[in-house]
Amino acid sequence: MKFATKAIHIGQQPDELTGAVTVPLYQTSTYAQEEIGKHKGWEYARTQNPTRSRWEECLAALEGGLAAYAFGSGSAAVDSIMRILSAGDHVIMAEDMYGGTYRLATTVLTRFGLTFSFVDMRDPANVEAAIQPNTKMIYTETPTNPMMTITDLRTMAAIADKIGALLVVDNTFASPYFQRPLELGAHVVVHSATKYLGGHSDLVHGIVATNSADVAERLKFIQNAVGAVPGPLECWLCLRSAKTLHVRMERHASNAMQIAIALEKDPRVKAVHYPGLPSHPQHKLAASQMNGFGGMISIELGGIAQAKSFTKAIKVFTLAESLGGVESLVCHPVSMTHGSIPVEQRERLGITEGLVRLSVGIEDVEDLMADIDQALHN
Repeated sequence: MKFATKAIHIGQQPDELTGAVTVPLYQTSTYAQEEIGKHKGWEYARTQNPTRSRWEECLAALEGGLAAYAFGSGSAAVDSIMRILSAGDHVIMAEDMYGGTYRLATTVLTRFGLTFSFVDMRDPANVEAAIQPNTKMIYTETPTNPMMTITDLRTMAAIADKIGALLVVDNTFASPYFQRPLELGAHVVVHSATKYLGGHSDLVHGIVATNSADVAERLKFIQNAVGAVPGPLECWLCLRSAKTLHVRMERHASNAMQIAIALEKDPRVKAVHYPGLPSHPQHKLAASQMNGFGGMISIELGGIAQAKSFTKAIKVFTLAESLGGVESLVCHPVSMTHGSIPVEQRERLGITEGLVRLSVGIEDVEDLMADIDQALHN
């Protein structure tokens, strides 16, 4: 069964009771039991919810995983993955990543005995050099947020397997339509489903998929024990959105490619970061592990004055945090999403005050390009 068919049918079978084609929204906190010790498989909504279970089944199929587990946000999903580890364990993380993940690692998780090394994962030798006897996890994003660098997932999986560590991949920017890390050797995939999986800027949600029975068992326990679960409405909305993920991602990527090509030729733009461009230093690697290049572009405008002028003049794009919705958004990472990254690290990575990140939506591309042109003109 191919991707679009899975997205529309796996976990989305008609309701057995009524025949409803859309999975019902089970808005309940508990379930009636026939007698002590006898129930219909459902006891308490933190532990199980039929709508959530259907969504988890769907996402597991889309990622090619054994199981998936939904959480209240992307950050809650990442935190729950880290709870697989124990005090004293070491994690190697990509140095270019979402600021909230960096903040979680450095200001919360370190207080519970985990240690972290942040490295440039464009070069696998940096990961090899960071390995310690207690390294239990390698964690990366690809493409990264916001510099759009690429991690060689096959090589990272080989390194992780060699040392007996888990390879965890944040697949938010690509979505399972354009990249399936589990098929490339990763052990765990995480999404901020708030973004492309939800796709309509109307929910906050996170989800994790794995192809490891051991990891699945531990995540299931953590999901229930910690209780950072989503409500059934968010799961129902994600099931709705899964049905159009393939067509949305194609339009996001098509629009982004046209915009990136145009911006690369525009002298008002100092640099364009988009893995779909042949000029991207890791374009060939991206093409070898992705089916498409997504809808995210970061551009360097030269300074804070230019960034302020651009974001103030833009009209069709909306200045806002987040990404992946059908509407186009523009973000200033330094002041919005990456403020928790130390200044010296940001500057080394290229996250400057003149950098803006575009989440290219599915509007008519001509309107988006005209909007960018007029904003650059101001």
